[in-house]
Amino acid sequence: MLPSLLSILISAVVQSTPAPAPIDSIDRYVRSEMARQRIPGLSMAVLRGDSLILARGWGEADVEHHVPAADSTIYQSGSVGKQSTSALVLRLVADNRLGLDDPISRWLPEGPSRWGRITVRHLLTHTSGIPDYADSTLDYRRDYTEDDLVRLAAGLPPLFEPGARWSYSNTGYVLLGVIIHRITGTLYGDLLRSQVFQPLGMRTARIISESDIVPNRADGYRLVEGRLEHQEWVAPTLNTTADGSLYLTVLDLARWAVGLNHLRFPGAEGLRQSWTPVRLNDGGTYPYGFGWSLDQQRGFPRIGHTGSWQGFKTSIQRYPEQNLTVIAMANLAEARPEAITLAVAGILEPALRPPQVIPEPPSGSPPPQAIPDLLQEIFSGRGAARLTPGLSRFASKEFRDGLGELLHPTREWTWKGCDDVSARHLERLGSAIQRICYAAGSGRDAASLVEVDYSTDGRAAFVDWYDF
Repeated sequence: MLPSLLSILISAVVQSTPAPAPIDSIDRYVRSEMARQRIPGLSMAVLRGDSLILARGWGEADVEHHVPAADSTIYQSGSVGKQSTSALVLRLVADNRLGLDDPISRWLPEGPSRWGRITVRHLLTHTSGIPDYADSTLDYRRDYTEDDLVRLAAGLPPLFEPGARWSYSNTGYVLLGVIIHRITGTLYGDLLRSQVFQPLGMRTARIISESDIVPNRADGYRLVEGRLEHQEWVAPTLNTTADGSLYLTVLDLARWAVGLNHLRFPGAEGLRQSWTPVRLNDGGTYPYGFGWSLDQQRGFPRIGHTGSWQGFKTSIQRYPEQNLTVIAMANLAEARPEAITLAVAGILEPALRPPQVIPEPPSGSPPPQAIPDLLQEIFSGRGAARLTPGLSRFASKEFRDGLGELLHPTREWTWKGCDDVSARHLERLGSAIQRICYAAGSGRDAASLVEVDYSTDGRAAFVDWYDF
């Protein structure tokens, strides 16, 4: 299904604009979520094709000075910026200055010998096995040079053989930024400005700077024992790396979305590759491309990404079949803009309503085993017979540790129904998916929606979750 997303998107752009969106319903929902999540400020943009049907802010971009959030408020992007990095890499590929299957040791010769088996494609798709520096002993108060960051990455023990599994790695995108610099002789941020931001009219998009005067810049916040505090300070050079160190407004991202609609950057072939799931060594695929998560929502394709950095959270979600893009940016570390964008999409398109916002009784027959019990078995390393071979191989210690972080604060579970997706031709980790079942978990300070994808023989083929 996913390789055809590009043709779906092309046809969607030329369709007529649908009836006006229920803006009042979106406004009420966003206000209620901001109050529930204690978000100081949030900005949102919604597009139907190229038409901007909503662009506005709620709350305060700067709490101390009572500056209201608006569509012109500048937020830190977090990992949403990885889309720009992958686009630059693909431009270099199109110009024959770099190959996706080049070993990274060609450009990073000071790395260990094992980097000779890691390719640019592995870095783009988080399948290199290089650990995420955010999980290491990185000193966020230290001003690292690019060479320092390469040496730090080189010293991290590998998680797995390149291409064997998927594990999110900011480190890989930091290395991509270094490779871009070494090939072009131009800093990543300068290249973005000339090749992406200016051509697409992203007028306020730029690399983060602590020292520059940046009009409309929001402050980032976090909750500490229930109190709102400023974000923690990070060394300036760590805010210039290619894993997502950008300032953006929702209007910048709206212009980026329109550019994608018209295949302007990185072009038709680059987007086809970006929106194709990575194929692992065992032949199965994982729903991630080049800087994009290739998810589904109630069985419909969803192309997006989230970001988190220094008291900011971001989300951009694109629905090619519905000709819809929803963007949200918030200035609170604990905010959950992904869940907000999914719910707003469901307000506009009822078929997309995420399970946690559906008040009706669950639909469909229950899964063969209660989802919380299945999660406990996977976490404990048991229940392999209930899993497909692909998920059994994928359920690494890192994956089980993530499940543990989900399960530990959760005290109550509610089954939220199942969707028959047999006609959607979904595939996860080498298995065709027949239906998707959902459970909502809640605790004192946590609420999560878990989805389990089941193969045709009733085994669990994929597990994913998000906070709401």
